Amino acid sequence: MIIKNAVIIVAAGRGHRMEKQIPKQYLDIGGMAVLRHTVNIFLKNPAIDHIQVVIHPDDQSLYDDAIGDMALPDPVFGGQSRQQSVLAGLEAISEIMPEYVYIHDAARPFLEQKTLNRLIAEVAEYGAVIPALNVTDTIKYMSNETIDSTLDRDLLYRAQTPQAFRYKAIYMAHRHQENKDLTDDSAVAELSGLKVRIIPGSENNFKITTPQDLIKAQNMSQNSYTDVRTGYGIDVHAFDKGDHIILGGIKIPHTHKLKGHSDADVALHALCDALLGALALGDIGDHFPPSDDQWKGASSDIFLKHAAQLIYDQDGVIANIDLTIICEQPKIAPHREKIRDNISQLLDLDINRVSIKATTTEKLGFTGKKQGIMAQAIATIRLPE
Repeated sequence: MIIKNAVIIVAAGRGHRMEKQIPKQYLDIGGMAVLRHTVNIFLKNPAIDHIQVVIHPDDQSLYDDAIGDMALPDPVFGGQSRQQSVLAGLEAISEIMPEYVYIHDAARPFLEQKTLNRLIAEVAEYGAVIPALNVTDTIKYMSNETIDSTLDRDLLYRAQTPQAFRYKAIYMAHRHQENKDLTDDSAVAELSGLKVRIIPGSENNFKITTPQDLIKAQNMSQNSYTDVRTGYGIDVHAFDKGDHIILGGIKIPHTHKLKGHSDADVALHALCDALLGALALGDIGDHFPPSDDQWKGASSDIFLKHAAQLIYDQDGVIANIDLTIICEQPKIAPHREKIRDNISQLLDLDINRVSIKATTTEKLGFTGKKQGIMAQAIATIRLPE
């Protein structure tokens, strides 16, 4: 696989100014660790091929708790300075040799996709691009406790991350400047003669540094997802000759299989329709027509991930799902937790937000006559206004 865009997330700092017992990147905002929020930003962007996190050697257990079941490469350990930690990350991805690399602070969990997408577009043309904000206050240069001069604020910018570079160029720059203590990667690039372009940053893309920053982040996390939507999905599949069924992505031995164009996973189909319904984007048949042979026998994981990605593309989150499976046979109870866990992983959703229930129709109707299975799902999502 050719890796074009790789991300290095620098999470090896101690965060002493936060005055907390654990580093700031592992503190909770909105029910998730800061680091997990940050990683999610890049996982949601289809142009990102690889994510490498750099952590402190003492933080392995904190990292494991924060990341959970996210499918990421093993973290690498950083050094005593940020510059050493970035170099460790650059060396860790040297085997995959990406074309471009995006170096980001773990404590910036509100990076907007539009900023990331512009970096992706412009680094290909300019080779080195960073987001930055104009300085609005008047800046004074002081010496001996008095003002020495007033700087021209029109020429001053506040650098943010991610900072995007051609991988080979920034890797060599870091190696040449590795004995210096520089605070961002554009400074490393500058000293190595690279020209760095600036694009507009965002006030939301601030770095959590102080207790006041943490309060701001917590408020943003709570208040930004105020567009709450609910979707409903229902699906039915009849039994056919076979020896197993697929429910919630789990293979369950049975006297029959479910009949359908794809794998006939009635549970994931209902859930997919619920997610699409919450976005008012039609149903599964609109996105994956049964008349299209490419979906013949396809795993319904594809359909569910597609529906979830449409939510992530709008910077939304899935708040909760409630799925009910209706059948006489097979018995769902022995497989319920496996189904629940699999859906949790497919959606990257805390398992406490995944409800799976099963019931019968007391031998009434087609399900009561063991002719097939019905599933009903309700999904609640939250989008930024």
